Amino acid sequence: MSLPPGPLFRPYSAYLASRYGAKTYRISVDAGFSCPNRGKDRREGGCTFCASTGSAAPYTAQEAEETEGGEASLFASLKRQITQGAAFLKKRYKAENFLLYFQAYSGTHAPAEKLKKLYDYALGLEDFRELIVSTRPDCIDAGKARLIAEYKTPHRDVWVELGLQTAQEKTLRRIRRGHGRAEFEKAFFLLREKGIKITVHLIFGLPGENEEDIISTLNYTAALKPDGLKIHNLHILSGTPLYEEFLAGEITLPAAERHRAYILRAFEIFPRETIFMRFTCDSPASLLAFPRKFPPKAEFLPLRKG
Repeated sequence: MSLPPGPLFRPYSAYLASRYGAKTYRISVDAGFSCPNRGKDRREGGCTFCASTGSAAPYTAQEAEETEGGEASLFASLKRQITQGAAFLKKRYKAENFLLYFQAYSGTHAPAEKLKKLYDYALGLEDFRELIVSTRPDCIDAGKARLIAEYKTPHRDVWVELGLQTAQEKTLRRIRRGHGRAEFEKAFFLLREKGIKITVHLIFGLPGENEEDIISTLNYTAALKPDGLKIHNLHILSGTPLYEEFLAGEITLPAAERHRAYILRAFEIFPRETIFMRFTCDSPASLLAFPRKFPPKAEFLPLRKG
């Protein structure tokens, strides 16, 4: 693909380097949360594309049973995840700064008082420079936005990663997302009013969407001027409803070159200050059914950066 001259985007790595001046890494944790789109067993239900692990980092998968126990076992699990994560990152990458990332499932799917206990405990285990909470629009209300904002200090920043996936209402219904644009906008502005930095998640190639739909979603999201953006190529994971749709011939996946073209359009549409945090998925090989031929995340977009 022919690329235009000059810087194309603001990468997350450059943002971290300029802000913290040292090697900075996330420690992802599974804090036992579920999701409003799932049943009593958090490993059942969910959006059509979501695996039973709820987007947890692969290395936290062994914590599932522990985090589903009582408070004591949950706190023990969090301590183990953070202690082991920090030790690993220091040894392998010489990490000097850490960011606490509640990644698995929906990180605000609990009453505010329970969230406070979990956040307080986990943040007390390490000198974290950021609190990052990944969640859904229908798991944010005024009380939770206020709580998260309270963790911002001169030493620690706060972010919420908000899953939109697409701005197309018809697609949100088809993938059983459980919310629409109205819920997303309400959550987005509640967080913004509290001064919380926001990263929006989008998926390119969702069922029934064409290039016009994807560009429409990019325009809609860019107009909100989120602080960060995470882009995912559609992954078909074994055992999901989307997997059955794919086998039935109901959907197709964008090839790597088409996905790159969508990303280049995103660079054109989004404000220059938007931080691009990722461009592809990296689902575990044990779960990934399709696409089977796609460049690795680290090699996908060797483009010039701003």
